[in-house]
Amino acid sequence: MKQIDERGNACPIPVVHTKKALESMDGETKLIVLVDNEPAVQNVTRFAEGKNCEVKSEKISDNEFKIEIMAENYTPADEEEEIVCAPSAKDDFIIAVSSNEMGQGEKALGQTLIKAFLFAVTKQDKLPSKVLFYNSGAYLTCEDSDSLEDLKTLEAEGVEIYTCGTCLNFYDITDKLAVGSITNMYDIVEMMEKAGKVIKP
Repeated sequence: MKQIDERGNACPIPVVHTKKALESMDGETKLIVLVDNEPAVQNVTRFAEGKNCEVKSEKISDNEFKIEIMAENYTPADEEEEIVCAPSAKDDFIIAVSSNEMGQGEKALGQTLIKAFLFAVTKQDKLPSKVLFYNSGAYLTCEDSDSLEDLKTLEAEGVEIYTCGTCLNFYDITDKLAVGSITNMYDIVEMMEKAGKVIKP
């Protein structure tokens, strides 16, 4: 058994260290990862499951979680078979939303504009494959957001909605997430890198 202590490390560091640990198991079949927040649990779990590992997690205390990864079937990135799905009405682009306002100027106007922007996205013939939310943009995917229904509409159409876990944690709104999934900066960079185009309102 191998163990790494990622308490005190913000995402994507626990994911990066988990990847390195799995790649250097030297015959070990179990990896224990200790983290101190729920978003890190979700991010590490999603990464490991994406590499064909079985994952179990346990809450030890309010600030300690144990993730148990069974690595017998771990698939390194260079051995993965790429699966390409035809996106039908979706084009090869993503939208990255870094604020709960659009543009600079009056706050009320900026909030009105970002709401109008996300509504307009739902009416397009070609939809993004993903919409990413980070920094104060994280508020838009949470309870009481004026854009919640539009985002749920996009999700129902197959658009993937992701919110930065570090941002949710910083603003203390993780438990208010109401649409989509939690992600981390490692995955955000990877998604942007693979996208044909990134639109930032």
